[in-house]
Amino acid sequence: MKTRLFSAILLLTFAAAFTTISAQKSSKYFTDKNNVAVKGYDLVAYFTNYQAEPGSKKYMVKYDNAKFYFANKKHQQMFKNNPQKYLPQFGGYCAFAMSTKGAKVPTNPKTFKIVDGKLYLFFNDFYKGKKFNTIIPWNKNEAQLRKQAQINYAKLCK
Repeated sequence: MKTRLFSAILLLTFAAAFTTISAQKSSKYFTDKNNVAVKGYDLVAYFTNYQAEPGSKKYMVKYDNAKFYFANKKHQQMFKNNPQKYLPQFGGYCAFAMSTKGAKVPTNPKTFKIVDGKLYLFFNDFYKGKKFNTIIPWNKNEAQLRKQAQINYAKLCK
């Protein structure tokens, strides 16, 4: 019972804290001020190497008004051939925040998960002075949270 109460309080606190961030961000993808998506990480590397790998401006692809960087020409071409295969779910915003609040919360590209051929990214940083990695509560109830995130993201994209 204490675990459920703690989880509920944590979820509400986290969601409330990032409502302001989500309201400020209107991009379809999680981008920086230069419109570079996913902090410049190579989306294809998540699938081919199962690791977060920084991309390079040299291998940039502009897609859907965002810039995506890749580590090499091969990955750049793989993305060009099939961008839908590599794009992160929920535009690269935090899957956990999308499910619990329907909010566009920034992510740490090094905190990711691939499930059923889909890339999910998560917030993993300090929150109120403590380390908070949203993949941990996500993993406890992934199936339900994934369904809710899909519902919430569809509402945001209308």
